[in-house]
Amino acid sequence: MIDITFNMFSDTPNGKGPDLFSQTIRNYHKILWSKPLPSGICFNLDTETKMLLHHKSDLGEFFLSSDAIGHTYKNIQSMSHIINKIPSDEIDSFYALCSTIGAYIIYPSKRVDKKMTINGARGTNGKIKDRFDLTLECIRRHYLNEESPLSKTLERYTSFFKLFDNFRGYVDFFLLQDLVSEDYLSIKYLIPFNSFENSPLPKDTDEYILYKKNMTNFVVARNQRIVKFQ
Repeated sequence: MIDITFNMFSDTPNGKGPDLFSQTIRNYHKILWSKPLPSGICFNLDTETKMLLHHKSDLGEFFLSSDAIGHTYKNIQSMSHIINKIPSDEIDSFYALCSTIGAYIIYPSKRVDKKMTINGARGTNGKIKDRFDLTLECIRRHYLNEESPLSKTLERYTSFFKLFDNFRGYVDFFLLQDLVSEDYLSIKYLIPFNSFENSPLPKDTDEYILYKKNMTNFVVARNQRIVKFQ
């Protein structure tokens, strides 16, 4: 059974990142995503590859790793002037929630042509800054063959995204419905979004509080979807 309150940092050595070092998160991902694809074919995952998840069938071979999608930005220096204005217990509570399984997803982990993975690209791209709602907007555009800051990266993993047929299939498979509109045509942004030319980080305390509220609601809702999935 999946415990949606389990803090993924609690079983990692010396506080290292759960994505690479938590056995629990790897097991949870295996349970959650070993299920039928939109095609009806089961996407069975195994944990025989060290630190990674693995699938091999007529669909192809995929090596996948965990990625945190519930960022609090508490350790980002450029955000400290905003974070320091929020009560520390609120930040700690927010961080703890974003350390539960509802705040994690999997992406292909194998580099293509020695270039960045999705995980790496979305973290280092200045127009995304690890914002998962903006990453999801890029994925939405990928399925429509539209440009985004992650276009080239996502194109390298076309075989992975084809597994889900379309954007709706991707969203439903990974239980992301609470971050998209009912018709799946738009993203419910965590803070107002006009274009990728604007800074993706909250610009002031009020915007961070809005970000925290919306991210909290999303992670709580996704955790509940995980409970129902079981």
